[in-house]
Amino acid sequence: MSATIATNLALPFTGIFISLVVYLIGMWLTKISNGFFLFNPLLVGMVLGIVVLAIWAKSTGSTTAAVYTKYYLPGGNIIFWFLNPATMAFAIPLYRVNDTFKKYWFDIIVICFVGGFISLFFIQLVSKLFGLSAASTAAMMPQAATTAVAMPIAAGVHGVPAVTAMACIINAVVIYALAEFLIKVLRLKKISAVATGLGLGSAGHTVGSVKALQLGEVQGAMAAVAVVFISLAMDILVPLYAHLFM
Repeated sequence: MSATIATNLALPFTGIFISLVVYLIGMWLTKISNGFFLFNPLLVGMVLGIVVLAIWAKSTGSTTAAVYTKYYLPGGNIIFWFLNPATMAFAIPLYRVNDTFKKYWFDIIVICFVGGFISLFFIQLVSKLFGLSAASTAAMMPQAATTAVAMPIAAGVHGVPAVTAMACIINAVVIYALAEFLIKVLRLKKISAVATGLGLGSAGHTVGSVKALQLGEVQGAMAAVAVVFISLAMDILVPLYAHLFM
């Protein structure tokens, strides 16, 4: 009976259906809670998705890893595929602020690469303090990059891509929640709109870019620029750092 249920659930529609339903629940919770950060659709979708897969595994007498494979390969990977064109779409706001980028291109590149290296150092330090395994540390390292870029980077340094995705989402949600507080404390509004956008994009990925866009067009565009270049920096720095220091 359990085998029959597992086989019936392992359909392309299943992974798509689960992904959409948990995300829609997150959107509904966000709406009724007036945007409370813990009800961010990405975070809610991730948590509810884990719960659904755990119940699926328990009811069919299977392992969570096996159930995840049934969820991901038949249909969940179709949802994941859309991350790639969504990431490429960041080229549009980059084009729109081409003049601003030409003015600050050197500063942007230096900030992303230096900041990226510092983040890798602290991730390794914190991982050692908490006794995380090498695979877990490797999975956490690319979290500064957007999810679609971070997951293959993690796989390339023997990390677990699923853990990387979780780290990226939690990181983005926290930045979104603390954005107003950080902008006020760091006085980013007084410094420049460019700095505000770069900070939110490099720290909060796509979700941070949404927050930046709420503050203004320049902030949103520069956040998109930061997402592109911090991802590029991670793609270069993570394998190099892992080879030299891990």
